[in-house]
Amino acid sequence: MSTDEGKERREAGRSEPRGIAAPAAMHQASAQLGHMLRREPGLVSALRQTGDGWSADVEVVEIERIPDTTSVMASYRVQLDHEGRLLGYERTRRYARGQVDR
Repeated sequence: MSTDEGKERREAGRSEPRGIAAPAAMHQASAQLGHMLRREPGLVSALRQTGDGWSADVEVVEIERIPDTTSVMASYRVQLDHEGRLLGYERTRRYARGQVDR
């Protein structure tokens, strides 16, 4: 981008897009965690924008059992940069699928 183009954008009140949008961040967090764990990721239960990019909580079935309400689930916190690249992840919680938070 030339200096004149940048000046025109600033004057028009437009700025360049900064990284990926929330829906793409949700998809990237889930897909990349699933790839790292070699498990099918579940839903994204939380998503927040951070100074470094995005932080998402992703639910994963760790141990499948019958009946499925006794399966062991885990919550993972996934950190992405502004472009949606995986920076890190950590398991924050394990619980039985049938367990309800109070």
